Amino acid sequence: METFDLIVIGGGPAGYLGAERAGKAGLKTLVIEKREFGGVCLNEGCVPSKTFLNSAKVADYANHAANYGVKVSGKATVDQKFVVERKNGVVKMLVSGVKAGLKKNKVTIKNAEAFIEGKSAEGFTVKAGEETFTAKRLLIATGSMPVVPPIPGLKENLAAGVVLTNREILDLTEIPKELVVIGGGVIGLEMASYFSSVGSKVTVVEMLDKIAGPTEKELSSILQKRLAAKGVVFNLGCKVTGIEKDGVIFERNGKSEKVSADKILLSIGRRAVTQGFGLENIGVNLERGAIVTDDEMKTNVANVYAAGDVNGKVMLAHTAYREAEVAVNNMTGKKDRMRYNVIPSVIYTNPEVASVGETEESAKAKGLSVKTVSIPLTYSGRYIAENTELDGICKLVVNEKTNTLIGAHIIGSYAGEFIVSVSAMIDLEVDIENIKKLVFPHPTVCEIVREAVWQI
Repeated sequence: METFDLIVIGGGPAGYLGAERAGKAGLKTLVIEKREFGGVCLNEGCVPSKTFLNSAKVADYANHAANYGVKVSGKATVDQKFVVERKNGVVKMLVSGVKAGLKKNKVTIKNAEAFIEGKSAEGFTVKAGEETFTAKRLLIATGSMPVVPPIPGLKENLAAGVVLTNREILDLTEIPKELVVIGGGVIGLEMASYFSSVGSKVTVVEMLDKIAGPTEKELSSILQKRLAAKGVVFNLGCKVTGIEKDGVIFERNGKSEKVSADKILLSIGRRAVTQGFGLENIGVNLERGAIVTDDEMKTNVANVYAAGDVNGKVMLAHTAYREAEVAVNNMTGKKDRMRYNVIPSVIYTNPEVASVGETEESAKAKGLSVKTVSIPLTYSGRYIAENTELDGICKLVVNEKTNTLIGAHIIGSYAGEFIVSVSAMIDLEVDIENIKKLVFPHPTVCEIVREAVWQI
């Protein structure tokens, strides 16, 4: 029975990066993944969806080329089969890169289903397929899976292929004529944006009275208007009560309605994967189905850590990366902790939405004294030069007591690329007066941050 310093269960963002960092730090490391390395993010989430969305963006530009003085003959159409093939190529290349990174750092790879059999004096015993291994430490990184609520007709239509999750929709080689998206969160909106751009009639059914979940209200309102202008129909404040092979039944103000569809995307959230691999055999605590961790990524069991979606804190790939690094640092004697208040989030629709930190509402709910500034992105010359829809904004939230940024919310081109600069300002607690002294390249859209700071 081979013994390791660390066994990582799960080969997604938290798992593979944690294994890489551990291997680089000198720990003899084994990573076990039952499906494809790269996890949901790389195979059926973040990366493949961005290949779709980039194709849609190119088509949008082509179909509105006249706005920029470019003449195009006819309407641009999308070859969905080619888009899927290109997506598969991108995924294959990146998965190969993940495996190469693991091998470079001398990590042992096992493609098998893991099961934790228990703990003994030798350490934790983990079975991978027909083999058994022991390790001094465990890193649990089993990720998450789509929530499947008990809606009448849902399971039957999932089995029949009428209802799709984020996994199946990214393999569609034909564009649906009518697509209903259940859920107005990030996944639902990105797919609504894509399929409306490539020719589907898209309807979103959302239980809340706004889209994009916790996104700042003004930004979510702008995004909704932009998507509606592309043809997306929103039914907000509506509860889905049934699913049939040709559509979705929902309730609005006590009255039942139905919207037709030939495909339905289920995107109402995800839940941590914590069952079926033996966590109960070592007594790891769960709360609402997710592993309980502290800010050092430790569980209640000594030498057992958890990172990524499995702890249910912030289900984003970049959160998983950082959590894995924190876990490995603490394993190897480097004191480290997670700071969840500076994790940016991005919705990769067209336009992009990027946020970090507090909204005005959340800050006031915490009793903080804040001031906000909101300015249009038309303060940026590059934004005006590259866009005809000029409704983007940048909204900053400032702690009046410390005179530091505690939140930023931006909708517009490149927002996802420069939100990290504001994250750094929040994390380092940079005084507003010092931010004013920073030099941004001109002309860039990111200059909007400097312009906004000077309005405070």
